[in-house]
Amino acid sequence: MIQTKNNQLYIEGISFKDLADQYGTPLYIYDQAALEKRMETYYNTFTSPLFETKVLYASKAFLCKAMVKLAQKHSLCLDVVSGGELYIAKQAGFNMDRVYFHGNNKTEAELRQAIDYGVHTIVLDNLDEAKRLVRLSQNSTKPIHALLRINPGIEAHTHAYIVTAHIDSKFGILKSEIDTIETIIQTCDEADNVIFDGFHAHIGSQIFDPKAFIAEIETMAEFIATLQKKMERTFSVLDLGGGFAAYYTQEDAPIPIETICPLIVNTCEAMQEKYSLSLKEILIEPGRSIVAEAGYSLYTIGSIKKTPHKQYAFVDGGMSDNIRPALYQAAYRSDLVEKMDQEKKETYCIAGKCCESGDILIERASLPLAEENDLLVVYTTGAYGYSMASNYNALCIPAIVFVKDGQSKLVVRRQCFEDLIEKDMEDPV
Repeated sequence: MIQTKNNQLYIEGISFKDLADQYGTPLYIYDQAALEKRMETYYNTFTSPLFETKVLYASKAFLCKAMVKLAQKHSLCLDVVSGGELYIAKQAGFNMDRVYFHGNNKTEAELRQAIDYGVHTIVLDNLDEAKRLVRLSQNSTKPIHALLRINPGIEAHTHAYIVTAHIDSKFGILKSEIDTIETIIQTCDEADNVIFDGFHAHIGSQIFDPKAFIAEIETMAEFIATLQKKMERTFSVLDLGGGFAAYYTQEDAPIPIETICPLIVNTCEAMQEKYSLSLKEILIEPGRSIVAEAGYSLYTIGSIKKTPHKQYAFVDGGMSDNIRPALYQAAYRSDLVEKMDQEKKETYCIAGKCCESGDILIERASLPLAEENDLLVVYTTGAYGYSMASNYNALCIPAIVFVKDGQSKLVVRRQCFEDLIEKDMEDPV
């Protein structure tokens, strides 16, 4: 929880100024209590007397060992999309029987890794992947569960880069491609060590309209009913993906967790009855909606510069620690953490230090008069900041700090210059 006291901004009882003094800037800061509350809310509201329900944390939003341990503590499953994410989960001691492995082009090495680790479910994207899994499954010591990603053809109203269910999406199989879908299912059914459970769908990210989720469920239910009748077999699992929105600016109105979870469950129960389905498990995959609003980025302002049409405030980070504004035109809010009581009379373009004209974090930020060494906080950066961070311009990736009950803990150290060359080998030939 954040609060203002004596012109200063505090988080969980600690001033942002003290965090900057102790850990330096740029700095990723997470409100651990907020993370845990949202995990608990998902777990407690996504329940049904008809289905087993599972909440899968979509780890691509933000992943480190500390976050994995929080997910396990609060009985969440884990959605991973690469061998690297799988490795981090394993190293954090996560229960592999609660891991679901996604991705549209899993390599043979990654599939072997998932099998060796004992991952519970592999979500297939295409026929080639299904054949690959069946071949590799012969070396598994236990059955491998599989889902197939279906493209339901529902386009959520969001940025083009994060819509995942348009007709030419790179993800999944169009629901109309029945012959291919049947072949994939039969390929799995004929294997001794693969259990085909059902289907996965995902319609995009940062979705504000509950009707999009209802449409997804209705479409998938009708699809499953058609296939169930055609193939004369049942399907037990439906994974509805994620896409739950977070609050970034005043234009955003995310659906409360307490509203969307019962809505999804009630719609699934109605579709089960309408189509006489045999579903036993319903899954969702929140990521952004758990971590985004719990995360903050803290910067130190360097120079202030005026051009004919703009007033810039330069910070000691940028697109290297938050590429979303450059990639998605994402919008954010900000404050000067030691001038919280002062009137916001100035408008600044908050720009980073990367050598790119597009390195703009906030195009128009209303702030008090900004000066060198002021501390700037950017809100709602908990999702896809650290996950998408880079060493562009050989900048070091910031540290990550968790705060709770007046205490802070460094969970990921700041990169140092030595880290930038640790993979370098000998001189050239």
